Amino acid sequence: MKDLKRYYILTADPKDVYNALTNENMLEIWTGETAVMPLEPNAEFSLWGGSISGVNVEFEQDKKIVQKWFFGEEVENSLVTIKLHPHKKGTSIELRHTNIPDDAFDNISEGWDEDYFGALNELFI
Repeated sequence: MKDLKRYYILTADPKDVYNALTNENMLEIWTGETAVMPLEPNAEFSLWGGSISGVNVEFEQDKKIVQKWFFGEEVENSLVTIKLHPHKKGTSIELRHTNIPDDAFDNISEGWDEDYFGALNELFI
């Protein structure tokens, strides 16, 4: 199992980034796929038409999202923490993703850069 930590800058306020990450309609706009994102802890979510699924753990309005991601039969929880900080250019994002299965690490790492925060960045250009 591997861990990943990344930082991104988006040219939007933290409240707008948070909304884009938690609002089902906004998620579907920038991902182009169906999304299920209940805003309650312990509720299951899915993104990209079910390609990513898990359980929401914690929400802190405009500041933080914590999720458990499912990876097939893996026993250990894969935890994703996204922290949003005000930045002079908009929002600084701190991403921490723990317990990524070794065979999925390269795909997940590339997915965060291109499909997730790369696509989200396009929304705010």
